[in-house]
Amino acid sequence: MHERLRSDGPLSVEAYMEACNAYYYATRDPLGAGGDFTTAPEISQMFGELVGAALADVWRRAGSPANVRYVELGPGRGTLASDALRVMRSIGLTPPVHLVEASPTLREAQAALLGAVTHHEAIGDLPGDAPLLVVANEFLDALPIRQHVAGVERHVEWIGSGLAFDRDGEVLETSPARDEAVAALAEGLVAIGGAALVIDYGHERSAAGDTLQAVREHRFAPVLDNPGEHDLTSHVDFQRAAEVAREAGAFVAGPAEQGAWLERLGIQARARALANAAPHRAGEIEAARARLCRPDQMGSLFKVLAIHSPEWPSPAGL
Repeated sequence: MHERLRSDGPLSVEAYMEACNAYYYATRDPLGAGGDFTTAPEISQMFGELVGAALADVWRRAGSPANVRYVELGPGRGTLASDALRVMRSIGLTPPVHLVEASPTLREAQAALLGAVTHHEAIGDLPGDAPLLVVANEFLDALPIRQHVAGVERHVEWIGSGLAFDRDGEVLETSPARDEAVAALAEGLVAIGGAALVIDYGHERSAAGDTLQAVREHRFAPVLDNPGEHDLTSHVDFQRAAEVAREAGAFVAGPAEQGAWLERLGIQARARALANAAPHRAGEIEAARARLCRPDQMGSLFKVLAIHSPEWPSPAGL
């Protein structure tokens, strides 16, 4: 990246973020204690189980179509899919699995855990001949954003001995890549039926502000340090995501705060059942439930947005 900036000149924030994340995700498994961050499915099986229950429920209320497919966008190691599909199988739903994943490292992990899966490079590559049950957990936050200050697009440039932004001030963020992904998802659901759960951290209403952040070894890091070696993300604008989905003809429910949504789906009862089955793990299970649900942890910052075709009902809890 340093060499590119020296030779090509300043890069937009969008181009910088895209290049950094392309290298980052292609060269490592970033998840877990030995990685840079931990997602909700890695915290507890309860998360994936409740996602699976919500999708199975909406499938039943849609008339239980026999040819439905399970789709996950950015599925990490496949942990969420494994937990969700286990719940689906318990009610007789065994959909083929389609994963949108570009990382060779993570594709290998997903196939090892889940078995027969079909991988795709992009949402537009998904099959268009059967309804979809879609999950996108912490997928949109990693898509590149544009930043503008006083109407001028912000860039990263080489100054002196390091990288710096070319301008400062109140930042307005947009994300054409995010809009494109939501539009493609919504258009697909409208055309063939189905429902999607989009779960991510961000704000319910559009607002100005610089939300670009870098994480390494479970700590925040300067976003311009060691490009390609940090996970770069930004907060999702859920109001904008809902607008894009509606413009594509889809129906939208939410967003709801993750904690409240999980509580409505019954995470308390599931935690009790797990603790009763393994009393020696009761403290660990309760700590995981609290981390997923408490407002001062993941419960309020993370939101859940449902996007579904007009013919399908809204997923539960929203």
